[in-house]
Amino acid sequence: GESPRRWLFTIMHHLFIDQMRKVNRRGEAAMLPLEAGEAVAQPAEQVESIASREIIDALQAISPDRRAALVMVAIEGFSYAEAANILGVPAGTLMSRIARGREELRGLLDDTARRRAIRIVEK
Repeated sequence: GESPRRWLFTIMHHLFIDQMRKVNRRGEAAMLPLEAGEAVAQPAEQVESIASREIIDALQAISPDRRAALVMVAIEGFSYAEAANILGVPAGTLMSRIARGREELRGLLDDTARRRAIRIVEK
C-alpha cells in the first residue's frame, strides 16, 4: 500500500489544484499569507524575508504543474518516481516540468533582482 505521507500529499495536491481553479475562475491573484512576525523583523531578517517573499512570489508565478513538480522534489524531498506517481504523470513528464520550472523560476528571480538593482541605483 501507499505510505501515509504519499497519500496525504496526493490529497493536498488535489485540494491545491481545486483552489487554483477557483482562483483562476475569479481572476484573483493567488497569494500566500505573510508569515507571522514578518512585518516586525530586524534589518538582517527583513532582507532574508524579502528574499523569501520574492522566491514565493516567483513560485506562484510559474505554472501550477511546474510549481507542483518543483515543490514536491526540491522542497518536500520526494523522489522523481514518488512525485510522478502522486501527480499522476510519467517520470519523464515530471523531469521536464522540473527543468522548465527551474528555468522559468530563474528568469523571474533574475528579473526581480534587476528591478531591485534599478530601484537602488535610482535612489
